Amino acid sequence: MKIWYQSLTRPTAWPAYNAALRAVLERVKDEGTHIDVHGIEQRGGIGDQYRYLEFIETQEVLTNVERATREGYDAFLIGNIGDPGLREAREITTMPVLGLCETSTHLACLMGANFALVTGNTKHAPRIIENVNKYGLASRLCAVRSMTVERLVDLDQGFSDMSAGLALIEQFLAHARAHTHDGAEVIIPAIGVLMALLATHNIHEVSPGIPILNGVTSLVKMGEAAIRMRRAMGGVWTSRRAMYAMPPDTQLAELRAQYGPVYPTA
Repeated sequence: MKIWYQSLTRPTAWPAYNAALRAVLERVKDEGTHIDVHGIEQRGGIGDQYRYLEFIETQEVLTNVERATREGYDAFLIGNIGDPGLREAREITTMPVLGLCETSTHLACLMGANFALVTGNTKHAPRIIENVNKYGLASRLCAVRSMTVERLVDLDQGFSDMSAGLALIEQFLAHARAHTHDGAEVIIPAIGVLMALLATHNIHEVSPGIPILNGVTSLVKMGEAAIRMRRAMGGVWTSRRAMYAMPPDTQLAELRAQYGPVYPTA
């Protein structure tokens, strides 16, 4: 299997995190799975909690979907809790495209009757709640609490400075414990960098019997499962009716004349 893992971080701004992420992915992937990690290299990569900045970065994500399609990848994983470009990506490629938020929240529903989120900051929370509503899981969301990481790149220090990392983990766990007191059954750390930090320290439970769902791990394993399912289904995966329909053949030449080489698999 050949998987493209798309981060929304600029590698030069998050060096410690990117090294840790690759280590986590290497540890959890199946033998025979090859994962290429890509970040944001054109514009941005440090402030996706702001909608405008995420929108700018999403253009590069979709360009990379087209590139991954041409280069023969088996799946495209969007490793950002906002799932930027998820629906658009599914419209332009035939390979499975999975998002960190959609995958994590749906999987949490297999693990418990409800789930709670711990976001990085209050700015990020509404965007993630919108995703939960979009995915039809509002009734399963128990509650949302937010940490106080206003400058996201400060999270990188958690991988190079042990005390900083432990402080971030304890801040997360304090919110997670509060969630469990309110009845939450599964806790999702709703920021990909924090997921990698928790995985690095092998933290998987708030307390015995109350799991912390690690979305990075889940995204990889579900990506591998999607590839196997597609193969078992004779190459069929994304529905082409309505939501993810591509333009008809009769319009492709006209569209490509105005937009460039769009819809590479159409």
